[in-house]
Amino acid sequence: MHSNEDLFKDLNQRREEALLGGGQARIDKQHQQGKLTARERIEIILDDGSFEELGMFVRHQSHEFGLEKNRPYGDGVVTGFGTIDGRLVYIYSQDFTVFGGSLGQANAQKIIKIMNLALENGAPIIGLNDSGGARIQEGVVSLGGYADIFLLNTLASGVVPQISAIMGPCAGGAVYSPAITDFVFMVKSTSYMFVTGPNVVKTVTQETVTSEQLGGADTHASKSGVAHMACKSEAECLMAIRELYSYIPSNCEDPTPRVATSDPSDRADADLDTIVPANPNKPYEMRSVITKIVDDGRFFEIHADFAPNILVGFARMNGQSVGVVANNPAVLAGVLDIDSSIKGARFVRFCDAFNIPLLVFEDVPGFMPGTDQEWRGIIRNGAKLLYAFCEATVPKITIITRKAYGGAYDVMNSKHIGGDLNFAWPTAEIAVMGAKGAVEIIYRKEIEASEDPGATENQITEDYRSRFSNPYVAAEYGYVDDVIEPSSTRLRVIRGLDMLKNKVSKHPKKKHGNIPL
Repeated sequence: MHSNEDLFKDLNQRREEALLGGGQARIDKQHQQGKLTARERIEIILDDGSFEELGMFVRHQSHEFGLEKNRPYGDGVVTGFGTIDGRLVYIYSQDFTVFGGSLGQANAQKIIKIMNLALENGAPIIGLNDSGGARIQEGVVSLGGYADIFLLNTLASGVVPQISAIMGPCAGGAVYSPAITDFVFMVKSTSYMFVTGPNVVKTVTQETVTSEQLGGADTHASKSGVAHMACKSEAECLMAIRELYSYIPSNCEDPTPRVATSDPSDRADADLDTIVPANPNKPYEMRSVITKIVDDGRFFEIHADFAPNILVGFARMNGQSVGVVANNPAVLAGVLDIDSSIKGARFVRFCDAFNIPLLVFEDVPGFMPGTDQEWRGIIRNGAKLLYAFCEATVPKITIITRKAYGGAYDVMNSKHIGGDLNFAWPTAEIAVMGAKGAVEIIYRKEIEASEDPGATENQITEDYRSRFSNPYVAAEYGYVDDVIEPSSTRLRVIRGLDMLKNKVSKHPKKKHGNIPL
């Protein structure tokens, strides 16, 4: 019969064994590769001492391929709950030192358990991915485990925020769980994602490519848009997730977080009055506009390297969290194309799902022309952004800083598709198209018949611009609620958000819409 002292000693020995994961040698190798261990990552991302581990002593029950002789505690994933800034989160962190972090039945069940707890208790799910993929020795059971996770990711979508960090390899079927989640963070040089690796690519398509080129952080942050942020180090990545969580609610029924600010609501920045160039073809940086208006100049940008002609991210207005969507005239004149439409639509839908008001800054000359865009489906993809804004029922405020042309004017949260407050700066040009293009169509015959076509065209263009390239025609129809001094934008937006805080808007009863995917 064992004494209590023996039992406690046995417990502590088992715990020490579990904490070592795959053993000190493998931990050292993880560190040599510039990577932290599963538990070190949890320590960084969560508040000190807040982590409660669940399933520390879980072991697999498999007997194939000699697995019965190797049954480490934890089975390659550390799971549990803790807090970020005192707010509850659920977390799983794959342990590459145990079976390469591969997913088997026991491993999957641990992840599923905390996902279910997150759904039942209304708190985010954070997944730290560092895994060799499916555990081949367990065969189809491991594939079943992935599918169970995919289903829960889908059911949790729009109910609780889901955040993925790719801290090492993530390949094959494993990539589809992060793909369903709301935000994907990657680490430069040490993480990668792809459906098929370089060797298979070489065999099938004869392309020679490295893991980094094929699916590294920079590739996914700039080319594919799979990653919302590429970070220099694991610590930077984990701290960025902490900051992201400060802007978003814990679930779809909670209000967005409010944070006390010393930034006065009536602060007026005179620089805004001169930020838009007099020449309508001259670019300017929309980030400068955003940072001069939001609390403390802090704009937490998402997807910064992908489709940079549109900007999306989080900020605060008088302490209230808002989602910012803005055309950026400094890149491709702020034009809407396939990638920027998809990027904007995804962000708008996230904000709408989690009650985050939308603040839109508009300077858009239209949709990108050309065979490449048309053949790849700018119509279908541009419609995604239109659909997302139409569908969103959160408070929506638009500031038209300069161009608002054609269908792109409609799409960028116009009054017609449910914008609650639509303001224009005096520099705004709200029209079907630019003055020059309009004149060439409307007055083509008059220009051709004149003695000096160039001078005639210039004169007519100037007349047209003064009559129509301004915000006042739209204001006469009530399509913009007011034309405002740029320096007063902060105060007007804050008052507007306060007025809209109890907004209720209901769609017709339906199972769900059919977004043009």
